[in-house]
Amino acid sequence: MPIPFVEPFRIKMVEPIRMTTREERLGILSRATLNLFKVKADDIFIDLLTDSGTNAMSDQQWSAMMQGDESYAGARSYYRLKDAIEDIMGFPLFIPTHQGRAAEGTLFSVMVKPGDVVPSNRHFDTTMGNLLELKARPVDLVVPEAADTSLDAPFKGNMDLKKLEEFIQQTGQENIPLGMLTITNNTAAGQPVSMENIRGTAEIYRKYGIPFFIDACRFAENAFFIQQREPGYAGKSIKEICREIFALVDGCTMSAKKDAIVNIGGFIGLRDPGLFEQLSGKLILHEGFITYGGLAGRDLEAIAQGLYEATDAEYLKYRILHTQYLGDVLEQAGMPIYRPTGGHAVYINAGAVLPHISPSRFPGVALANSFYIEGGVRTVEIGSLSFEHVDPVTNENVVPDLELVRLAIPRRVYTRSHLDYVGEIAGEVFAQRDRIRGLQVVEAPALLRHFLAKLAEV
Repeated sequence: MPIPFVEPFRIKMVEPIRMTTREERLGILSRATLNLFKVKADDIFIDLLTDSGTNAMSDQQWSAMMQGDESYAGARSYYRLKDAIEDIMGFPLFIPTHQGRAAEGTLFSVMVKPGDVVPSNRHFDTTMGNLLELKARPVDLVVPEAADTSLDAPFKGNMDLKKLEEFIQQTGQENIPLGMLTITNNTAAGQPVSMENIRGTAEIYRKYGIPFFIDACRFAENAFFIQQREPGYAGKSIKEICREIFALVDGCTMSAKKDAIVNIGGFIGLRDPGLFEQLSGKLILHEGFITYGGLAGRDLEAIAQGLYEATDAEYLKYRILHTQYLGDVLEQAGMPIYRPTGGHAVYINAGAVLPHISPSRFPGVALANSFYIEGGVRTVEIGSLSFEHVDPVTNENVVPDLELVRLAIPRRVYTRSHLDYVGEIAGEVFAQRDRIRGLQVVEAPALLRHFLAKLAEV
């Protein structure tokens, strides 16, 4: 395979990783009740569970942390992050939180009540969980192309605008406290959303007086796809594209653990002073004072620096090519992957790999466990275990369209040789796919069950 890219950084620090034997891994997974979330990190060789908070920070970020102001109120680090958010995203107001799900929970606690409905292209698990906790209904309205894993289309993460408008008319805007859009669309295999679609979504929400919030976890990666794929944007900088995106919305929730390339942190970006005041009261009760929001000053500094690094074009080019490379090696190993590859992860079509396992027996989890058993590689299921739920309004059982396994790549952590190793393990797993067995839930909480579920082979 020709080398398509070179990492735009040098490595200053290394962390040893330990390879276990296959026999050891069988015992480890058994003691973890067949749930990879319960496996100790020391027992993982290559960890692709998530790109959230698992990133390698730069020397500039570590340097910025040394300048952290740990004052309880009014710390200069808060104002440094405030300036960065306003410069890159254009929001004059923001509220720091300890991570993205806290941003969602704080926002929803003020804006959403039981029986409300919140549409999006697709909600991710914690967004969905925060709404279900409030007895509200998350509704996914992604374009039909998202269900086709082999279709090579540029913006398969888009909102279906026709469905959105019909849905609002049928539901009534009075029952929709806010509308959302996730960029990139994590549940839809990390697929990007076009500027045209963001603008169209904004126009529909505005037409019906519905506040529009973006789940901005991977906003920079989405901006890069717009620059590379959408007509009229090749000559615009990433920062210009970001400003154009966020000028269309009323606010955002952000897990800084993704595109701000840090290990902890999040925020809510806002324009409305009244909403800012309401959210501030909730924040103080649950997260901390409004100028630290559950974070240390050093964390605020690292996020501010990371936001600028995330919008660097050379970094983003490497990031996207790095992900494409993993897709290529998995495909060469026989794995049917979701095409085109997204920004932060490669998704394997577990349903196609394991057609003998029904969705009710969790083929995604079974395939993910096989990656660990064969090579110490941790991945995560994006399918029925994670996303099946009961609609709190209709009481209908909602099941996902696809059974996927996500291999999420931490930023600036793994080299090409690590990805080659993952490809080799994928080949071994694929060769013995007919022997992989389905699973059943022995015990699990009602909400976000995949994190704590105890499983057994069928």
